[in-house]
Amino acid sequence: MQLSLPPLHTLVAFEVAARLGSFQQAAQALHLTPSAVSHRIQLLEAHLGKPLFERRHRQIALTPDGQRYYATVHDALLRIHGITEALQAGPTRRLRLSVAPAIGSKWLMGRITQYQEQHPDIDFEFATATGLAPLWAGEADLGLKYGDEEWPGLDAWKLFDETLIPVCAPRYAARLAGLPDPQALRGARLLRHPLLSWAPWCAAAGLPAPEPDGPRYDDALLMLEAAVAGQGVALITSTLAASYLAEGSLVQPVPLACPDRGFYLVAPRALQDKPWALAFVRWLIASVRQPASRPGLSQAPPRYQGGTGAGPSVT
Repeated sequence: MQLSLPPLHTLVAFEVAARLGSFQQAAQALHLTPSAVSHRIQLLEAHLGKPLFERRHRQIALTPDGQRYYATVHDALLRIHGITEALQAGPTRRLRLSVAPAIGSKWLMGRITQYQEQHPDIDFEFATATGLAPLWAGEADLGLKYGDEEWPGLDAWKLFDETLIPVCAPRYAARLAGLPDPQALRGARLLRHPLLSWAPWCAAAGLPAPEPDGPRYDDALLMLEAAVAGQGVALITSTLAASYLAEGSLVQPVPLACPDRGFYLVAPRALQDKPWALAFVRWLIASVRQPASRPGLSQAPPRYQGGTGAGPSVT
């Protein structure tokens, strides 16, 4: 069969320019001049017989055909990159994980030691990131992220659903009159995270929609530490709160949990070419399905009662 393929260097230039959204940035990444990148993309467009980019003043945007083409080219180049790495690696295998800081430190690290000891031939590399950029850029094989069911362009495996609970320092809870009635939080300072909205919890608690002010944190772990320091009430997933509740540095002032999204393993489809990575995915999924596999799921300690210890309400 005769394959109708454009030159590889034109595909690489297209993928980088589309991913970065700029011929200039693509040129820097590829150590070329912008005119060389533009020329390679023009060759590709001539081969295809249609434009892939809309050229605007100092801006580019993918056409609908360009968007379709990018999805396939990006995935194909990642898979070629992955299998090339696998063949070059020899007996040592590398698995690069991009992990949101809080779930990485409070959940993943505590359970992965056994797997590392049983698989010394795998070199794990861990990096923290809340977004998907490392996966799209080919800098990570697998991500542990919080979100919804849909992960366009990525393979995804759900680990577990989550519930959101309010937490605060015991001394801050002591200042809130009327606990455990949710109305006690109407005068509280609410700490905020972009992925953890207070609105559904307040609706479930019969409270008005919260005002759009208050301290904001893009790192859930930093928000939890702010709550420990007495800065206010944080809304957090029960899994991430569990260790703080168990040690008593945080309490749950209102015994109400609100169902939310979940934690997922997500990966480019190139992961299918790394059987050792898929074996790790299967192991992690199996481990969370064991009884009491997550903190706070078996027996919850007491909730806040005038400054005593508290635990998650996962109901």
